[in-house]
Amino acid sequence: MYYAREPGKINHMRYDTLAQMLTLGNIHAGNKMIVMETCAGLVLGAMMERMGGFGSIIQLYPGGGPVRAATACFGFPKSFLNGLYEFPLNKVDSLLNGTFSSEMLSSEPKDGASVEESNGIVEGKQTSEQNEDSVAEAPESTLPEEQETMEIVPEDPDYKEPKEKGNKKDYTQEKLRRQEEQRKRHIEAAALLNERNADGLIVASRFHPIPLLLSLLDFVAPSRPFVVYCQYKEPLLECYTKLRERGGVINLRLSETWLRNYQVLPDRSHPKLLMSGGGGYLLSGFTVAMDNLKADTSLKPNTSTLDSEKTEEPAAKKRKCPEPDS
Repeated sequence: MYYAREPGKINHMRYDTLAQMLTLGNIHAGNKMIVMETCAGLVLGAMMERMGGFGSIIQLYPGGGPVRAATACFGFPKSFLNGLYEFPLNKVDSLLNGTFSSEMLSSEPKDGASVEESNGIVEGKQTSEQNEDSVAEAPESTLPEEQETMEIVPEDPDYKEPKEKGNKKDYTQEKLRRQEEQRKRHIEAAALLNERNADGLIVASRFHPIPLLLSLLDFVAPSRPFVVYCQYKEPLLECYTKLRERGGVINLRLSETWLRNYQVLPDRSHPKLLMSGGGGYLLSGFTVAMDNLKADTSLKPNTSTLDSEKTEEPAAKKRKCPEPDS
């Protein structure tokens, strides 16, 4: 439905491309996956459907919060959401540097709450001022009954003011409770990322894939798959060369899925004339452990001794052969 009506919201990802992503990413129940996508939650929902509520998914999101419009259309039960975590993308660098702390998250909701509360107060004042202005600007030729009602309603403090105060208190308490729960989930997601043993990585966003992939691959365990989707081929070519220079990956493959629809009717079976031009490109591969033996200086004397042993002749060859008796 998204691809047929609003393909721009899912970065023009075709359904066969989505199936290829799920297959190349080896997504199954019990996995611990990392996903960074800006496809309205379509990729996230497909991963949750294939995992069946078992395992954990850490969604990285840009901006103020994740967008899950397509995920809500799947109709998952609440048990599926227990393994879903979210983490802001702008805090990934602090995780990699080791400077992340829970205070970085705890300071944000309070500021946001104060701003929203102040916005609500300002909006309430503005609406009240607008109502007063509208009353003041009303023509004098109106009926006296309407004037009396307009004068009586604001003077009655017993009915509306306590209700408004109670609603505001409940609203702020509910907002603070949700923000506290969100902060706890962020801390849990940070703890899962710090383990750096994810079973796979899926990237399908409108941003350039190089900085995302180079930073997120550090959270993936060795011998695990990763898949990057992009609508265009050139960013993935740059990403391919960067990964070759960086190392730590094998079996890199840049592919494009091709789909052709057929009309199947009696004596009239043929490919359809109108087909989609392209469904995007996929860059897939596997992570491997980085080889740091060259950088380790403690192994240099051992290698020198090994080289000296290799150059020396074996002990059997050093023995003198007995001279034959004449």
